[in-house]
Amino acid sequence: MWEFLQQPAGFDIGDTGWLSFDAALPLWHALLVGLGNTLRVSLPALVAATLLGTVLALMRRSTVGPWALLSGALINTCRNVPLLVQLLMWYFLLLEVLPDVTEAWRPLEGAWLSKSGLAIPWWQHTPEGWQWSVPRFEGFGLEGGSTLTPEFLAVFLALSIYSAAFVAEVVRSGLEAVPASLPEAARTLGARPAQVFWRVVLAQALRTMVPALTNQYLNIIKNSSLAVAVGYPDLVSVGNTAINQTGRAVECISVMMLVYLGLSLLTAAVMARYNRRYAVEARA
Repeated sequence: MWEFLQQPAGFDIGDTGWLSFDAALPLWHALLVGLGNTLRVSLPALVAATLLGTVLALMRRSTVGPWALLSGALINTCRNVPLLVQLLMWYFLLLEVLPDVTEAWRPLEGAWLSKSGLAIPWWQHTPEGWQWSVPRFEGFGLEGGSTLTPEFLAVFLALSIYSAAFVAEVVRSGLEAVPASLPEAARTLGARPAQVFWRVVLAQALRTMVPALTNQYLNIIKNSSLAVAVGYPDLVSVGNTAINQTGRAVECISVMMLVYLGLSLLTAAVMARYNRRYAVEARA
């Protein structure tokens, strides 16, 4: 049933990410590249959504009116606009706004941003071994480093910002669930504001936040499948190409379902382990 995975893929993948690939390699290798691209965009988006969501939650609880209003507007807008629409908006916005590679912007030292993507310094394999490579102009293009394609950037931005809106509400509700008497008692004992927040308020809020955050992290991984809409070669995109090449729709879809199921179960297990460990430390 699965012997077709050993046959040559017969197609190229534009953005191979962490792995090398050519059309002569077996089909399972192509699906592995798609899985790598899924993880390559999902994991950074998960971290970015957590950080941005926490910032938005703190802004919304701020006593400074404009900050609270701005945060509320961003959260409500992002939560109520479908992720697919936001993904398409970011993709076409990047293609419209960014300059050609010959006029690339330089947001940071060693980084170049253009319609070709974001070129950043990265490790590169050479005959002399692995070396740190910095992008530089050679002729009419950039050479060296690593390039994050516009498709990758669009998926990353859409997943991060959309998910951050939901994470913000999770963090805000968790912080507001902490009894006011706890931080007051900590301040009475002489704790500094930073200590009150990190060691008292946030420590107690995590008990209610972690289960809800787990759901958001699962959504980030599963929603990454929408990347096919902008041509980013994630697992679903590569799987669709494999279906067209082999005609084995049921088998290819089964592989994708099993992979996403495995990723979801692994994420849930990691978060459950953290939750149990944190609960033990909190009681101690």
